Amino acid sequence: MKILCIGEALIDMICTDKGKSLSEGNNFLKKPGGAPTNVAAAIAALGGEVELAAKVGNDPFGKQLINVMQEFGVSTKWMLQDDSHFTTFAFVSLMEDGERDFVFNRGADGELTREEVDVIDLDDVSIIHFGSATGFLPGPLQAAYQSLLLKALEKDIFISFDPNYRHLLFQNNTQTFIDQSWNFLKACHYFKVSDEEAMLITGANSVIDAADILLEKTNAVFTITLGKDGTLLGFDDTTTTVESIPVKPVDTTGAGDAFVGALLYQLIDKDLEAIKALTLSQWKKIVTNGNKAGARTCEYLGAMEAFKHLNNQIFQ
Repeated sequence: MKILCIGEALIDMICTDKGKSLSEGNNFLKKPGGAPTNVAAAIAALGGEVELAAKVGNDPFGKQLINVMQEFGVSTKWMLQDDSHFTTFAFVSLMEDGERDFVFNRGADGELTREEVDVIDLDDVSIIHFGSATGFLPGPLQAAYQSLLLKALEKDIFISFDPNYRHLLFQNNTQTFIDQSWNFLKACHYFKVSDEEAMLITGANSVIDAADILLEKTNAVFTITLGKDGTLLGFDDTTTTVESIPVKPVDTTGAGDAFVGALLYQLIDKDLEAIKALTLSQWKKIVTNGNKAGARTCEYLGAMEAFKHLNNQIFQ
């Protein structure tokens, strides 16, 4: 069995001139990125069979993204190249006050269509992971997301969801992100949110209150990542906190995606009924291993570089 990840594949252009705005910076580091792309790479690095459904431009950057995924062992059959749209870029600079100067230059990733997704063979797919808020932006990808969600429900495929909220993408219409997130939260079998996302989506003032609302309004197992404080696990009307492992962080980029990838990797050979039968103790072990993968990722600079050091021995 295998996992299908869907969402954006893009190039992160990271300004290496610390404290400089994008208009002031002169030096940029080019890194393959996109949350579902990271998750797919992490799953493959751990030894799982995984496919990535995404669209990139028919340009050198799109070719780089495809090559990087192939090097990890990700199937790129459904990584399509668009002749009319350039590969999507995210330009990021960290300012002195800790705020990010961010420009999202959207291109091919949003052009993945419902028709292109509908032809994907799901017979050997045990898990579908929806991995990015860019699927909630206007465009063909939004319809593709909805269509694949309905097909997953019809075929009783395990559905995983990570909203990956980015304020600068939804700063003028946060409510549409919240509304579309609830659609997936209520339909999926597992979801992962950060503490900030949990409070944003629920409107709660604390993580505990947010968790209570998520327990009440969803039927999914869920995790709320708390950074160095571990992960809050929601399961069967209860919550418990699973501790992380101490590390000296170099770069936290991709830690959440590594966590999700490790969690899904441990479920890959189980069908939906077998996953539903997992106990709290079993879920705590799964989350513990996910925490290990996320923590280890923080020890390296850049998500893809970190994933090269992932293997299932970290679970021991």
